[in-house]
Amino acid sequence: MQNKFNRITWAVAIAAAAFASQANAGGYQINEQSVSGQGYGHAGRSSNVNDATIVFGNPAGMSFLDRAQLTAGGTYLNVNSRIRNAEASRTIVNAGLTVETDGSSDGDMVPGTLIPFAFYAHPVNEQLAFGFGVYAPFGSKTEYEDGFVGRNLGNYTELRVISAQPTVSYRFNDQWSVGAGITYNRVDGELRRQVPAPLAPNDPDSDLDSRVEGDDDGWGYNLGVIFQPVPETTFGLTYRSKVDYTLTGNYRATNPDGSVAVNPLTGAALEDNARLNLVTPETINFSVTQQMSDRLKLMAGASWVRWSRFDEIHVTNDAGDTITRENQDYSNAWAYAVGGEYQLNPQLALRAGVTLDFTPTSDQYRSARIPSDDRRIFSIGAGWTPMDNLTLDVAYSYLTERSTHVDQTRTDHAGTAAETQLNYTADYKNEAHGFGAQLTYRF
Repeated sequence: MQNKFNRITWAVAIAAAAFASQANAGGYQINEQSVSGQGYGHAGRSSNVNDATIVFGNPAGMSFLDRAQLTAGGTYLNVNSRIRNAEASRTIVNAGLTVETDGSSDGDMVPGTLIPFAFYAHPVNEQLAFGFGVYAPFGSKTEYEDGFVGRNLGNYTELRVISAQPTVSYRFNDQWSVGAGITYNRVDGELRRQVPAPLAPNDPDSDLDSRVEGDDDGWGYNLGVIFQPVPETTFGLTYRSKVDYTLTGNYRATNPDGSVAVNPLTGAALEDNARLNLVTPETINFSVTQQMSDRLKLMAGASWVRWSRFDEIHVTNDAGDTITRENQDYSNAWAYAVGGEYQLNPQLALRAGVTLDFTPTSDQYRSARIPSDDRRIFSIGAGWTPMDNLTLDVAYSYLTERSTHVDQTRTDHAGTAAETQLNYTADYKNEAHGFGAQLTYRF
């Protein structure tokens, strides 16, 4: 009986952990580690060396910097979501009784978020360079309003991954440079949904508040190479490894009055420990930067993410017994970008770029927690250098997603004999505005 109720809590909540960790490349992988790169849509992420953010973009690029520099900044994301035609229902399977779930669908469930970063790069000589960075590679937060019509399938998701990356690069000659780094990654999150009560599965007023918290850390690495056949042309290739986590956490289900709910058969409190083996996928980025003239350079790039690692979510308890196993059917995804930079004068550079970002999510498994689809991102930016050792970069991006549809169904065994089927359908339209600023100081 206890394990049955674990399934109620974990089946959706832990699935959301995997989804939420995919924070902006098609899913929700975060791209905001460089404002100078944001200005041209990250088209030259692996090949265009502007500042210390190349520690993330391609560690081999540190050897192309002429002096030590520190870059710090962040991007504020303002996400707007519209929900239309939202409906939800509960069906007691054994009784064949269906009741519509009352509730609202206000949308705008993603709070405004600032994503910070900081990087330091230090060329030791013309060949060797070291660097260090702190940034967020994955993360997500969705928070629906109280009384959300789809609350039984998830009404709150927050997951954060913070990475620290020491890096080294070596330049063999004028044409070739390589780089490598290790990453220490820390993940934590909280997930919630409203669960039908064991003794009143079709009474929304008796819903239990189910919350899951968990955390872990893991190690990864990244590799990069830069090839410059002629001074005007630069090719860059970067590989970022997968990271394995075992999220260890607990869940608690509480009654509407705030007390911990109990199993109606055994009287045991509905609290327990559980774990999930989670893998954030590896990525490959290739880009080329072409200096067209003294003032103009153009960039193009492509990124590949191995989202197919999310073929299923398997949650177990501490004894190793399966709590839930769900097929996710994620597909590997690509993103493509083109952009350019124009040096208007020695102090001011202007940038622009366009990105096409394809979702790994299949229509069958798209969820209310992460209701995303294919994206188009339009970016502009500028870099101002009032003095030789100081640059201020700003950027703005507009992201628009293809309209998408969520159609979720799941079954809860809430208690003794009541098997409840939960349904939620809605149409979503998402867009986002990104405002970035960073400061680079050269020593």
